[in-house]
Amino acid sequence: MTSTPETAIALEQPTMTRTTTLLTNLNTILARISAASSTFPTTSTSTTRRHRPANKPVRLVAVSKLKPASDVLALYSPSLPVDESSTPSATTTTTTTPSATQQLHFGENYFQELLEKSRILPRGIKWHFIGGLQSNKCVSLARDVRGLWAVESVDTEKKAKLLDKGWGERDISALSEEERTQKLRVFVQVNTSGEEAKSGVEPVATPALCRYIREQCPRLKLQGLMTIGAIARSKESTNENADFVSLIETREAIIKALGMSEQEADDFELSMGMSSDFEGAIALGSDQVRVGTTIFGERPVKAGANANAGATSA
Repeated sequence: MTSTPETAIALEQPTMTRTTTLLTNLNTILARISAASSTFPTTSTSTTRRHRPANKPVRLVAVSKLKPASDVLALYSPSLPVDESSTPSATTTTTTTPSATQQLHFGENYFQELLEKSRILPRGIKWHFIGGLQSNKCVSLARDVRGLWAVESVDTEKKAKLLDKGWGERDISALSEEERTQKLRVFVQVNTSGEEAKSGVEPVATPALCRYIREQCPRLKLQGLMTIGAIARSKESTNENADFVSLIETREAIIKALGMSEQEADDFELSMGMSSDFEGAIALGSDQVRVGTTIFGERPVKAGANANAGATSA
């Protein structure tokens, strides 16, 4: 089977104004993550916390769905380009710009948009697919998306097997030696809220799916569990979001059911927490948070999402 043919799409460059805004937002989020992490107890007797290793920093996935590829470029290669609209003169007041912090991990919800962005943006970007996963897209997702670091929405054995198949069909001539031997990281999406409209496997069925991935999908690495909590719960003032607690308990059940070693358990991650609740997720031991609107701003209405969508309004 051959890969999907590439489409030539021009990559628009970010303006200095937009880059400055994005870097300011990113640095604010990173500071909040650092503050939340510093208060997290590395050892605890509570069963409602994931005892994240002290030397393991929280990973930030910047969710860039429906935002132009130039926004991703601005954060991945934050060189603060010269604003094309004007040239500084001797009387121009110098504006202080934020520090250039390189962001490596980006999340996308739509297959076609991710595919296009991966083809025109730098190879070093680590892409996370976090949207609803369709079986008929699994092979192409794993095979054709350049720099795919993780798929976070696996909820059936069929989808896991198709991702495994697609990963094995990659064009190895275009890969480095390290990339050729690397497994595709996957998170099992757990429906902790019980909402019918949400994707994800029920907590009680999660251990069986995790076992299947470990035993029947040799090209996949079971990275951890992911959940998208109920909106109402994410806005509650309580310190312990019920959806996050459920994911933690599910993780513990899987560790026991699969007989994971201490090192395997330490490496078995939780991806939970978004713009409105990531600090609470970190407090409970989340290894990874997914933040979009707080960094990139409000998103446009989806309409045939493509790599440069929203470029004029972002």
